[in-house]
Amino acid sequence: MQFYKNLLLKKFIRVIGLSSFLIILLAACSSDETGGENEDKHLHFLYNFATNSLDPNVDSSYVPIRAGITETLVRLDEENLTISPWLAESWEGDDGKNWILHLREDITFHNGKPMDAEAVKASLERTIEESSAMKNALKIESIEADGYTLHITTSEPFPEFVSELVNPNVSIIDVTEEDIINHPVGTGPFELASFSPGSKLEVTRYDDYWDGASPLDGVTFSFNEDANARTMALLSDQVDIVYRPEVESLGELEAKGNITVESTATFRVHQMTMNMERESLKDVNVRRAVDALIDKQEIVDSILLGHAEPAKGPFLPSLPFAPSYGDKPSGPDAAKEYLEEAGYTMEDGVMQKDGEQLSFTLLTYPARADLPLIAQVFQSDAEQLGIDVEIRQIDIPEEYMASNRDWDLATYSNLTAPRGDAGYYLNATYHPTGALNFSGAEIPELTAIIDELNQTVDQEKRNELAEQAADYVDENAINSFVLHPYTIVAYNDEKVKNWVTTKSEYYMITNELDVK
Repeated sequence: MQFYKNLLLKKFIRVIGLSSFLIILLAACSSDETGGENEDKHLHFLYNFATNSLDPNVDSSYVPIRAGITETLVRLDEENLTISPWLAESWEGDDGKNWILHLREDITFHNGKPMDAEAVKASLERTIEESSAMKNALKIESIEADGYTLHITTSEPFPEFVSELVNPNVSIIDVTEEDIINHPVGTGPFELASFSPGSKLEVTRYDDYWDGASPLDGVTFSFNEDANARTMALLSDQVDIVYRPEVESLGELEAKGNITVESTATFRVHQMTMNMERESLKDVNVRRAVDALIDKQEIVDSILLGHAEPAKGPFLPSLPFAPSYGDKPSGPDAAKEYLEEAGYTMEDGVMQKDGEQLSFTLLTYPARADLPLIAQVFQSDAEQLGIDVEIRQIDIPEEYMASNRDWDLATYSNLTAPRGDAGYYLNATYHPTGALNFSGAEIPELTAIIDELNQTVDQEKRNELAEQAADYVDENAINSFVLHPYTIVAYNDEKVKNWVTTKSEYYMITNELDVK
């Protein structure tokens, strides 16, 4: 408990020490964005992940859709947890293999070109050419275009094909444009005016937007991965909306008088990803020991200050495919028993086997400020059991974990049901072809459950299969699930109008967003 207190005290001191410096720095950086009384209707949104690419088909930041530049064929109806029309107005595919999508006929790209079936076909083909992950996810065998109708055949019966089109990586763009990385041309309410990689982008209203032009003239969408800096930017009126401010600062933000703080449950889990290709973690009892060492409730209370709930599995308990988990042994004593089952013994304060200390390399990244703190807590608790944990900070976890196997554990945050369905997470994280299968799971029994899920239409049966898969992950401790964090957004309520914090975290800068 004292470790948590010291950790929070250190963070508080860091916030106070940075305050004056950040106010000066942010004022200098944004001096060109403030003007006189006749300035345009404009908002400044500060996000927690930086990106060096705006290629919507491959980039994991999803900034183009979040900034209102691009759109997908269908979108998530977050109230009903179903998919709803967006660029496509309707679709058919009773056999789960042959699909017909009817596109809206009144849509143009930001360059004025029509978004017809040929243009959408070219965009989808680029997606599966550029991204092996999306190629595996969509399972498209062929596409035919006819006016404003698409005929798509999948390589196998795949009832959830249309829901996969919600993925921001399937954003529809004009692929004839030359510089998609720095200047994608989409169909959204805002078109890109400029992009400074790693810093910000400026978007302006697209007057011919098919669903009604935005009341705003433009939006600055900037990045800062330091939660303290994001908080100070809002406190000093340099920005209007901040995504994930420093948790410890929420009281100070609310006390300012003109700031609203929203804390919203989302389809996300913070997990401890385990690299099952590492020798020690091939033993299920070592993985169970790692899970037992994580004091989930204490982390929720002390690091997230209650803005989360402890996780027993990847899915929120309220979702229909979340299993009902029983209680498992936890704490240092339980972890020690698991390690003894794996052949480890404590000698002179060191947890060892065959004369070698049990040690882990633990990856974390700063864009989610709570993840490095979770890593530090785990390191401290493991040390009490004689386990050596080296924390290594990385910048882009997806890139690092996919291309490097020199790590054991990683604090990672993942959307688990962004389409209101379990298929996305299970395929991406545990199928051998999954883009987020960083644990290296390749387990025939689990793969068979997921493959059956992919070909099942009946929703009740899909829920049963998803539960089976989640139970298998739990029983075999393939990953450890720490907590379901709430998304915290703070904004200037004297200026911002119609902001909505979404559960999917996809839809941010919309044509409804306005200033008072």
